[in-house]
Amino acid sequence: MDMTNLRGSIVALVTPFNEDQSVDFDALERLVDFHLANGTDGILVLGTTGESSTMTDEEDFAVAKCVIDRVAGRVPVIGGSGSNATAESLNKSLGLQKLGIDGLLLITPYYNKSNEEGIYRHFTTVLDAVDVPCILYNIPGRTGCSISERNVARLSKHPNAWGIKEASGNISYATTVARYLSDDFRMLSGNDDMVVPILSLGGSGVISVWADVCPRAVHDMCANWFAGNTQAALATQLENLELIHSLFCEVNPIPVKAALAKMGMIGETYRSPLYTISDAGRERLYAAMRGAGLID
Repeated sequence: MDMTNLRGSIVALVTPFNEDQSVDFDALERLVDFHLANGTDGILVLGTTGESSTMTDEEDFAVAKCVIDRVAGRVPVIGGSGSNATAESLNKSLGLQKLGIDGLLLITPYYNKSNEEGIYRHFTTVLDAVDVPCILYNIPGRTGCSISERNVARLSKHPNAWGIKEASGNISYATTVARYLSDDFRMLSGNDDMVVPILSLGGSGVISVWADVCPRAVHDMCANWFAGNTQAALATQLENLELIHSLFCEVNPIPVKAALAKMGMIGETYRSPLYTISDAGRERLYAAMRGAGLID
């Protein structure tokens, strides 16, 4: 599906697992149906929230194929294909493209991190080789490095660079790189508590963990913004801050998987080293979910 004009709420989908740690494809299909029924504008698989870093390539491709088949062209499906090894990112990107993915999410190289020119070449290696739109992923809190302003300026001109997922939490950085936005290069919020601020800078939406549990609310917030109902969008953002913060009270995706399990959507199973949410975290999460009307 063409994602040229994609905007709004793109869910960062969890990967549900069975108790034996295998992928729960039945639950995965239920999650896709839930999002299609509730207005989600796009689906991201194999991101941070999807625990792809603990999965094999075979599992990654199986999850992507399951979602692509279930969606059946109704909304764009984006696949996380990043790696700290450029060759691995390239191979995974080409593999997902062959499966029929609509777009790719490319994270900055982590652990080895690289210098500015190395990061630029890391991205262009994939951008030059694929035929699908790519979203650059800036999340220095996890990777230990950021996409420099100079690299954003250069990469924004590449025909396969659809945009940037900005997840630094730094509004100054977001404002700086917003200068490079155009009809051909867009910005998505990577922080659920900063969606409206990013939209105010010309952003096109959000890749959202919050949308895993509240797809309609996140979709409607973005739709209200684009329709000029900015106060309604702002109200949704502010009214849900406690829920949003509770979904990150421990490292993502521990709380959101606990929330979905409480809602009866998936089993509460993680891949090590992730572990079950603490008692204090669970108490805070459930209180916020009750406040949002998600559970009794």
